[in-house]
Amino acid sequence: MAIKLILTDIDGTIMPYGKRQVTQRCRAAFHAAMDAGILVGPASGRFFSWIPNFFGGDEACCQTALATNGMQVYLEGRKVLQKELPPAALRTIMGALQDVPQSGLLVFEGARPLLVQGSRDDLAIAFPSYAKTCEDADALPEAGITKANVFLVGDLERTREVVGVLDALTDEVDLDVPQPMFSNVVPAGWNKGAALRWLCERVGVTPEETVVFGDAGNDLQMFAATPNSVAVANALPEARDAARYHIGSVEDDAVPVAIEALARGEWPFAD
Repeated sequence: MAIKLILTDIDGTIMPYGKRQVTQRCRAAFHAAMDAGILVGPASGRFFSWIPNFFGGDEACCQTALATNGMQVYLEGRKVLQKELPPAALRTIMGALQDVPQSGLLVFEGARPLLVQGSRDDLAIAFPSYAKTCEDADALPEAGITKANVFLVGDLERTREVVGVLDALTDEVDLDVPQPMFSNVVPAGWNKGAALRWLCERVGVTPEETVVFGDAGNDLQMFAATPNSVAVANALPEARDAARYHIGSVEDDAVPVAIEALARGEWPFAD
């Protein structure tokens, strides 16, 4: 069956952690897929307005996109869906974090990052780029929260332990672990996988006609939404275990290589 939709995580999947842009080969692979009539784009936890910079300003590469872990869906460069987070659930999380040393909460009002709990110094350890750009805030916005992240200083095991406790506190939101010291907060039942299914229905594409790439905990639901899930070699264990197919690492441009093959009508994966 011909592939009609390709979505890929950004950080750790097509862009190594610590880098600010994908490679030229990655951008060229996206264009090759588009030239072949395939919808292709990022499926990222990042806010949409930041994504073009990761592609060197090449906006064509993100005309189709799942941003903020599927809370924003873009098609032909136009936002076609947006979800928001319930402030009450975030306040519940903030209350629990008071008992967790070196932790905090970052929320986004539009694309504006607000540090509503915790210290900037601890955020600088967990996610340095946000520590440089966030604004201090005394309270949560009452509406319009399109993205939220829990951060804490510690290893992956501690991150999973704390996030597991927080996830059980409210049935209004879910939390995942994309990397050590960091967690995404999303509406309950809504994630990259739910957004992928919604997009497939919107454009008339079946899960079997879709390929997704990822590396972390926030990609698991997207992997479950299609039989063609692919993990890079540097993926976290839970992502490797959940994926049907496995390729090389982000440092080796393994995803662009696979996208090039899909654009040629080839199948680059083996069970």
